[in-house]
Order: sequence, then C-alpha cells, then structure tokens
Amino acid sequence: MLGHRFATRINSFASDASGYWPGLSGKPSLEQMIRRAATVEGLTELDLNYPDHIGQDPAATARVVRDCGLRVSGLAMRYYTNPAFKRGAFTNPDRAVRREAIDLTKRGIDAARAMGAPMMTLWLGQDGWDYAFQCDYPALWADEIAGIAEVAAHDPGCLISLEYKPNEPRSYAVLPDAATTLLAIAEVGLPNLGVTIDFAHALYADEQPAFAAALVQSRSRLLGLHLNDGYGKRDDGLMVGAVHEQATLELLRQVHRGGFDGAIYFDTFPDASGLDPVAECAANIRTMRRMLEAVARMAGDNRLSEAQSRQDPISAQEIARQALARLTTA
Repeated sequence: MLGHRFATRINSFASDASGYWPGLSGKPSLEQMIRRAATVEGLTELDLNYPDHIGQDPAATARVVRDCGLRVSGLAMRYYTNPAFKRGAFTNPDRAVRREAIDLTKRGIDAARAMGAPMMTLWLGQDGWDYAFQCDYPALWADEIAGIAEVAAHDPGCLISLEYKPNEPRSYAVLPDAATTLLAIAEVGLPNLGVTIDFAHALYADEQPAFAAALVQSRSRLLGLHLNDGYGKRDDGLMVGAVHEQATLELLRQVHRGGFDGAIYFDTFPDASGLDPVAECAANIRTMRRMLEAVARMAGDNRLSEAQSRQDPISAQEIARQALARLTTA
C-alpha cells in the first residue's frame, strides 16, 4: 500500500550554489547538498548515484544521510567513468569494456549493501544503437541479458530494478519500454529483479503510465516509481502533475491497487529551470499528499469500478476530478 515516503534527486540541490552558500568557490560537496535537501519538509530519503556520489567509504556517506534525518532508499548506477561506455555498458562491442561495466555494477551493489540500502537501479541508457546495420540485434540482446543476469546474481539479497527509457543518449535503447523490459526479466529469471517506472520516460515511450504499471505488477515487481512530468517529447523533468494530472493520479491508483510500498522518488530538474530546489521538492510533496488522499478517497468509492466495468470515461473522469476537487476545496 502506498505510504508517504518521499525521495528526491540530490543533484538538483547544487543549483544556485553561490547564492545558497555565499563565498563558496566551485561546486558544493555531497554533504552540503544532502544538508540542503534535508530542509525540505516531508522528505524522508534520498537515492544516490554510483560511483558519482559514493567515495571509498559508503558507510560514512550513509551516516551523513542519517545524521540529517534521512535514509538512503537505494543507489542508481551511472556509466560515465570510462568514455568508452558511450558505445555501451553491458552491450559494448569490446569485451573488456563490458567486463569493466559489469564489475563496476557489482561494486555499486556492494556499496548499496554497505550503506544499508535495499536496491540498485540500473538505467542502461548507453546500451543501444544509433544507425541501421550498426549491430547484430540478437547478439546485442544476448549481451544485455548476460550482463543483467550476472549482476543480479552477484547478491541475491539486493533488489535490482531496471529503469527503461526509449532513447537518450542513444537513438534507440535496448530496453525502451515496459514490455521489452519484462521480456528481459523473464529471460533472466531471477527473483530479485524488477522494474522502475519513470513517468516522463513512459510518456515518451508512448505508454499510458498506469497501463505500464499494471503490466509490470502482473508479470514482475514494481520496485521503483519516479514521478515528474513533461510534454512527451523528451525527459523534461517538470514538477509532478504539472501537465498530466489525471494520468499521474491514475498511475498512483494503479500502483496502490498493486501493492507498491516503496518510496516515491521525484526525478525532476528544478535546476534546469532556475527554480529553488527546496521549494520545488516541497511542492512535489504537497501535490503527492493531495493525490494520495484522492486515491484513498477513490478506493472507497464503488462508482469508479462500476464506471470502468462499463468503460464509461465520462463518469470515470468526473469521479477522479471530484476526488481531487473535494480535497482542494476542503
């Protein structure tokens, strides 16, 4: 069942560094960003990137987070340490580079466990292609499956969540949507695998996010939920519900019905728009609380299931609007 656990993207809190930290020269430290994020009312945890945010002592980083009243909900892999990763991490044509990416991921999983974090998120954005005839698709798929299988088997007690995205930085990603990701999970066949749905990624994969969540929850496990918004053309990272309010509400209702109990992570980019990251994150939390209350209200309203059994969008949309409006005017 959905709770009120909220996590956020830590890199946003480096924005307007000279204004927030007068006299600071250069970029703020991770600890400074964590302490700034901890001022957000209602924030409960953070996701951190590996290896970007994790030094030689992951437990020490975890202590900094805990000392600020937060916890680490998970780590997310980033494949930027070697320029060769631009041609692929698990699917790189160079066997040595593939091995480097897999070993880096294993070290990231070890770091997550040392921090007491239960999950590693894999966004394999570098795994894909840009040109027709560039690659042998069955071989590319086999390398992706082999890499996922090896890192998932590294520590069966650590959850491994696959975050899909149709493109960017590659023109085409090996794991572009929910259905393809579920195929990969079924082929690997390990119980600690699951899926992270990012709202903006689902939009520009031309998915209805709630339907994608229903597929994931029926065939695998929804391990991560990244909320944001956008116009479906790129990863805009706008505030939650800014464009697709009803689609966001529908997604929340679906994941609630499916038993998702993880943190809701705000993958938004206030720094890209020059917004105050503390105010923007607090606004996302307020929006979420209103929407979660509306979801609870709809759960006790049999009219919605009756309207859906008739596939009656006129009644169903009105019920959803009323659930939010009653909270807004309360």
